[in-house]
Amino acid sequence: MELNGAVVLVTGANRGIGAAFVEQLKARGVGKIYAAARNADTITAEGVVPITLDVTDSAQIAAAVHVADDVQILINNAGISTGTALVAGDEENIRREMDTNFYGPLLMTRAFAPILRANGGGAILNVVSALSWFTTSGVGAYAASKAAAWMLTDSTRLELASQGTHVVGVHMGLVDTDMAKGVPAPKISPAELAAAGLDAIESGAQEVLGDDWATFVKAGLTLDPADRYAQIASALGAA
Repeated sequence: MELNGAVVLVTGANRGIGAAFVEQLKARGVGKIYAAARNADTITAEGVVPITLDVTDSAQIAAAVHVADDVQILINNAGISTGTALVAGDEENIRREMDTNFYGPLLMTRAFAPILRANGGGAILNVVSALSWFTTSGVGAYAASKAAAWMLTDSTRLELASQGTHVVGVHMGLVDTDMAKGVPAPKISPAELAAAGLDAIESGAQEVLGDDWATFVKAGLTLDPADRYAQIASALGAA
C-alpha cells in the first residue's frame, strides 16, 4: 500500500515506538496522522491530529471512530509491561496487560475494520514482540498477552482478507525505549523498528522480524520446548 497521502491512526503515539512511527510517517508524506494517547496533551509532534484514547475504553474507541472516519491505516502500538509472573503475580496486573496488549488492538480492529473497508481496505499494523514466542522469569503476563496478540494478528489477517485489508505483525527483541530502560542488552532504535514496519505496509509483507533476536527466536519454534529454551538460555547468557 502506498503511504504517500494516506490517512493513519497511531495508538500510543506520545513516546517511544509510537512517536517514531509518527515521525517516520511524516517523512514518508502521509496525508494525515491521528496521534492517539491516553492523554492527548502528551502529544508533542507537530502537524498531527491529537486524540485522547485509552484502547481499553470502549467509549473512547467509539469517539475515535467518529472523529477519524477517514483512516486508511491503523497502527496498534499502545502496550504496557508490568513485570508480572502468571502464577505468583498480581491478578489485576495480569488482566491489565491482557486488556491493553490483546483486547486493546482487538477492540480497535473491530471498531476500525468497517472504516478501513469503506476507505478501500487499507492496512493494520500490530506491534507484537519476540516474547510472543518465548518467555522468561517475571514476564509471563506480558508474554502471554503478546502470544495472544500474535494470534490476533494472524486471525484478523484471514478474517479481513476479503475486504482487502492488509494485516502486518511486527516482532522484535529489545527496543531503546522506557520499557527496556536498564536492561543491559543490545537494543534497536524505535526509528529502525518503525521504518521496518512501514516498509512492510508498502511492500505487502505480512510479518516483520525487526532484529536478530526476533529472527533467532522464530527459527527455534520447531524445536522441542526443552531444546528451544536451552538454546534461548544459552543465547541470553552469552549476551
